[in-house]
Amino acid sequence: MEQSLSTLLASLEIVPLGEPQPLSGGDIAEVARLETRQGALVVKRDEAASLAAEAEGLRALRRANSGLIVPEVVAQQDEWLIMEALPQGGKRDPARLGEGLRTLHGVTGEHHGWPHDNHCGPTAQRNTPCRDGRAFQRDHRLVPLGEACAERGLLSSATRDALLDVAQRLESWLPDRPACLVHGDLWSGNVLTTPRGPAIIDPAVYYHYPEVDLAMLTLFGAPGEAFFEAYWDGDKPADWTRRETLFQLYPLLNHLLLFGGAYRTAVERAIARLAAD
Repeated sequence: MEQSLSTLLASLEIVPLGEPQPLSGGDIAEVARLETRQGALVVKRDEAASLAAEAEGLRALRRANSGLIVPEVVAQQDEWLIMEALPQGGKRDPARLGEGLRTLHGVTGEHHGWPHDNHCGPTAQRNTPCRDGRAFQRDHRLVPLGEACAERGLLSSATRDALLDVAQRLESWLPDRPACLVHGDLWSGNVLTTPRGPAIIDPAVYYHYPEVDLAMLTLFGAPGEAFFEAYWDGDKPADWTRRETLFQLYPLLNHLLLFGGAYRTAVERAIARLAAD
């Protein structure tokens, strides 16, 4: 065991019962499960600023009291984040996930954004507060990531220009509504099934439109009709298809930036659908 981790555990009076056991999903950070006399923990090692932001996000999600399970932060210090280990098992409950996410999105803020920047995966995410959500989505999400992809030769000049045109149309597509608390990286791998119900992990929180989470859930999976029926508590919005495509564009650009040309076609198709609307 790393001496710095051993020292931190000792300061917390936590007694380990063995060595940390690596967990899958640690492509960005080192993640391990640690059995202790006080119970099972998850130990994560990464840059201190990134872990501080994650800890802040987990605490914000817990304060929301949404009914979704969120691991408790035991400690965050330097390159270590120590959290409660969630038990695995039980049945998927998409309706409960939908209800919980609706409650989470009922927590609102005065501005779109967050007091601090954080990361979506390894990508730095600028969260400078903005009163207008359309401006936030344009200036802090779509345009910066589109420019970064273009600078690396991942977007053609024509596609970049089409993206900028889409970004200028947000005022006609999105309402000027209060910002709500979003998980920020809610792909299916960050939703767990536990005996107590659905759990959410690895947040990149900020205040913005709820479609941030909804579109991410459908990008790499399908939460199912029961989820959406519970979330909307009625009929889906008439313009859901456009909003889904629009809010999938940022994570698609992020994946293009991180993983290269495999995501270029998906980005181009999303931009083309929006441009034709």
